[in-house]
Amino acid sequence: MVNRRCVPQSYGFVFLFVVVHYARGDLSYSVQEELKHGSVIGNIAKDLGLELGKLSARKARVDLDGSDRQYVGINLRSGDLFVAERIDREEHCGERPACILKFDLLLENPLELHRLSLQVQDVNDNAPIFPKDIIKLEIRESADKGARYRINAAQDADIGQNSVQSYTLQQNAHFVFSSQTTKAGSKYCELVLDKELDREEQQEMRLLLTAVDGGSPQRSGTVVIHVIVLDANDNAPVFTEAVYSARLPENSPLKTPVITVSASDADEGVNGEVTYEFSRLSDKSQKLFSLDQKTGEIIVTGDVDYEEGSKYEVIVEAKDGYGLSSEAKVIIDITDVNDNAPVIYVKSLSNSIPENVSPGTEVGIINVQDRDSENNRQVRCSIQQGVPFKLVPSIKNYYSLVTTGQLDRELVSDYNITITATDEGSPPLSSSKTVQLSVADINDNPPVFEEQSYSTYVTENNKPGSTLCSVTARDPDWRQNGTVIYSLLPGEVNGAPVSSYLSVNGDTGVIHAVRSFDYEQFRSFKVHVMARDNGSPPLSSNVTVSVFISDVNDNSPQVLYPAPEGNSFMTELIPKSAHGGSLVSKVIAVDADSGQNAWLSYHIVKSTDPGLFTIGVHSGEIRTQRDISESDSMKQNLIVSVKDNGQPSLSATCSMYLLISDNLAEVPELKDISYDEKNSKLTSYLIIALVSVSTFFLTFIIIILGVRFCRRRKPRLLFDGAVAIPSAYLPPNYADVDGTGTLRSAYNYDAYLTTGSRTSDFKFVTSYNDNTLPADQTLRKSPSDFADVFGDCDASPEVGTTSCYFILCSF
Repeated sequence: MVNRRCVPQSYGFVFLFVVVHYARGDLSYSVQEELKHGSVIGNIAKDLGLELGKLSARKARVDLDGSDRQYVGINLRSGDLFVAERIDREEHCGERPACILKFDLLLENPLELHRLSLQVQDVNDNAPIFPKDIIKLEIRESADKGARYRINAAQDADIGQNSVQSYTLQQNAHFVFSSQTTKAGSKYCELVLDKELDREEQQEMRLLLTAVDGGSPQRSGTVVIHVIVLDANDNAPVFTEAVYSARLPENSPLKTPVITVSASDADEGVNGEVTYEFSRLSDKSQKLFSLDQKTGEIIVTGDVDYEEGSKYEVIVEAKDGYGLSSEAKVIIDITDVNDNAPVIYVKSLSNSIPENVSPGTEVGIINVQDRDSENNRQVRCSIQQGVPFKLVPSIKNYYSLVTTGQLDRELVSDYNITITATDEGSPPLSSSKTVQLSVADINDNPPVFEEQSYSTYVTENNKPGSTLCSVTARDPDWRQNGTVIYSLLPGEVNGAPVSSYLSVNGDTGVIHAVRSFDYEQFRSFKVHVMARDNGSPPLSSNVTVSVFISDVNDNSPQVLYPAPEGNSFMTELIPKSAHGGSLVSKVIAVDADSGQNAWLSYHIVKSTDPGLFTIGVHSGEIRTQRDISESDSMKQNLIVSVKDNGQPSLSATCSMYLLISDNLAEVPELKDISYDEKNSKLTSYLIIALVSVSTFFLTFIIIILGVRFCRRRKPRLLFDGAVAIPSAYLPPNYADVDGTGTLRSAYNYDAYLTTGSRTSDFKFVTSYNDNTLPADQTLRKSPSDFADVFGDCDASPEVGTTSCYFILCSF
């Protein structure tokens, strides 16, 4: 034995001897009972070779088999094993000479179990106690010297040297004291008659008997022996058996017979009447059993529990009428029944489990105890189906709760796991315990948009800051892992950053317009919105948002032909032989809008002769409604309105000047051509033009001769195809919509423009829908060809089918 520590006790100086040894990896300590709380027993860390920091990390603890009480504890900082509760050897072991308490020393991560045996040493904390304060003896005066009278021995709960060691009888003239041992091994005392009694001399006497133990300091107990001198009673009762044995099932009902003892006395009369009583009975046994004084029957008077005590020993004394007695031992064995359901203890449990833990991860430790014995304490543990966990048997009656599959907090965030323990008794008993496990979230889900793509429509000329649409993304993760923030991905729209067109609310996903859009600049564009969570690392996803700009009627029609006033002076020449329905001219207009906002309609709002001309509502072609008559005015002025189909409708007007004549020679002086709408500048140009005609009259004669030379030939055209419109007149991005103001391919026109100032141009346009050459027969005219063309004009017999062409050059 190795002295480990000594601890002072309350009585004198008591040394604590602690013995540590290893047997198959187990620890064994020896400690005195009744130590104060906090007294150190040994050092677990040193004896196991563990670092001090690992005791706390591995949650070291000590559990007593079959009990929830914590008699010893571990100081996790120093590794000391200390007394946590009062340890009473007599309570745990009674009269057994060796008292060993079995503990489980448990370490987690990984699970490690050590058996810890604590041998409790007896201290002299109990004084000898006699069963009665007064022992009454009735002795006949005829008793011979050397007669012996049994005295109940003093009881001392301590054992060994601390139990009763000696007796001292008060000095007297008649008796001496002797201690004896029965065949059953129990001790008893005898009062020995050393000198005969004389009732006439002394009828009674009182002797003080003292029992002393061998402890340090010694403790003692006393009893008074009251001796009454009687007449002779020379036979003591004799039991049929020295030791009686009985078996009693636990939980036996009250008044259940246990056993009946019997003793006989050879004396007659009063000296032969035997009565029974317990001579030595512990406090626990006194609550469980009672003895019938006359019959000797022992019956149950309390709750018999195998787990509280599996064996009881009682001493029964048989006494005759005058005080002679004898003793017998009764051993009562309690048999176990399956009356205790298993008890489930959760020794360790993780509060929160990350959802990405791998299968097989230990999340808890379960301990199962059953206070029954043999098969009644064999326990099977299981958990309900449908949860990704299982119990794995570990050491002794410990189980590890481990995961069996992948966890997903978004599917199941909490598990209520019911653990069931069933013993193998008959019938079996079971108990259940429910433990709750929470699954901790990790950022394993990116935000997911509710739609694969988004489309929004906005009318042009919208207000900056107006709401276009909203995008929504869901993230099933929790808290910051599921918080979604929206942003625009960098990009360009029409050469400008996308942020100059749109913005997105980072919290709500609402998309706003930063500027006003113009349908005529672009009609649609796409942006990419990113949804990002606040996890670490963050996860994100993108979605495409298509923005379509709707047209509004914000552009008025623009007249391309005839040119706007102030830019040129253009006049159409109409043959007098023109029949009704003849194409005279055409108004050409375009609208920068699209759709119905660009559908144009043409209307004559004012004319010199209201019944002479009509205009195609959708084509803009000006035709005669009837044949030209001699009474019609030579000068015709038309004001045409061009309207679009928008809401509200926008319009533009233009003036068309027409001359009814077969040739310029019939045209009066141009200065007489006056129109209400012409300004004075245009009139001056017309006068100059007339003077120029007179000056170059001879030139025209030459041209006429040239025309006659080729009068049998069909007139050649100077230009083929549609009217040539300078590109400068065309605004960008005009929509090509059939019947909305663009020239139809069913008609072709020749336009002859002067090469001078645009403000003094005189233009003649004629139709050649029936007399037009195909495009591949169009000739490029040389100067010598002009004579052929104009020479045939006057000689043509077909009026209305061949047109004359004139060119007026401006100065």
